[in-house]
Amino acid sequence: MIFEQIATGGCQSYLVGCEATCAAVLIDPEFSQIDHYRGLLAQHGLTLKYVIDTHTHADHFSASRELGKALGAPVVMHRLAPAPYADFRLDDGDMLIVGNLRLKALHTPGHTRDSMSLVMDDRVFTGDALLIGGTGRTDLPTGDPHELYDSLFDGLLRLPPETRVYPAHDYKGRSHSTIGTEITDNPRLQKTERAAFVAMMQALDLAAPTHLTEALRTNMSGGKTVAQLLSEAAAKVPFMSLGELNERLGGNRRDLVILDIREKEAFDAGHVPGAVHLPRGQLELRVNSELPDPTVRILTCCEFGKISTLAAATLRELGYGRAAALDGGMKAWREAEFPLES
Repeated sequence: MIFEQIATGGCQSYLVGCEATCAAVLIDPEFSQIDHYRGLLAQHGLTLKYVIDTHTHADHFSASRELGKALGAPVVMHRLAPAPYADFRLDDGDMLIVGNLRLKALHTPGHTRDSMSLVMDDRVFTGDALLIGGTGRTDLPTGDPHELYDSLFDGLLRLPPETRVYPAHDYKGRSHSTIGTEITDNPRLQKTERAAFVAMMQALDLAAPTHLTEALRTNMSGGKTVAQLLSEAAAKVPFMSLGELNERLGGNRRDLVILDIREKEAFDAGHVPGAVHLPRGQLELRVNSELPDPTVRILTCCEFGKISTLAAATLRELGYGRAAALDGGMKAWREAEFPLES
């Protein structure tokens, strides 16, 4: 068996391959690691047969949809998963065959209602149901401490004690544990009575995950993250450096329209000399009257250079084929002590 564990902060994903057939499965991939996964597949000469999410993640952006689309591998989730892009949905007890490898789905709700674990001969991928020294939280959408109790004490903890535990998260640099070790040492599993376990889980006061709403929105719907939108926009537009723009000031300005898309208060406080004000929220509605010549060269600028990138991409889609964005935005312009007009 070919086995790779890939850590992204506290998130853990797993590439599991069959040496005999070169078929592979990727479990809980994280979006920022797409190139790394593809490199590992090429390095080992593997063909991705399935890409699996153990549950709807709330703390990172799943790469399943993008990888499945790019590599022609079906996206696999539990049948209760809300994601419309899942190609293949599993019930409790269903098995995936990957070359000579067998992965059995074990429905383990509680962290989310669509949580499942994947059991192999000597190991189990527990998603966020069972963690090393902990369990998944139950206070996020579709979480339920009663269901988690059943998933643990009537499900996962009945696996052989030597079964290796590979969770979807670990923030202390640990690679794995075993069922026996967790039964003995995991403090949350010492609450063996249902009422005590539920009370403990309900009393946890945990901070919400970073990007909670965005992660749920994109992972549940297949929508795009803000980072994706920015990356796609940046690939479609050129940029102008601060120095280049500064050199162009004061000359024949008819060949360049500097379009400041910030709100009026920010624009009035200080802008590039000669800039035209057109807030991003009004761009599509006013573009024809404010920019009557579609052949003119346009430079968009905002505070940090992100919204202006989106705006420049929009302008190009609208037919302004010479739109570009200011690299770094007005914050960088001020820090470089280039001239301002108010």
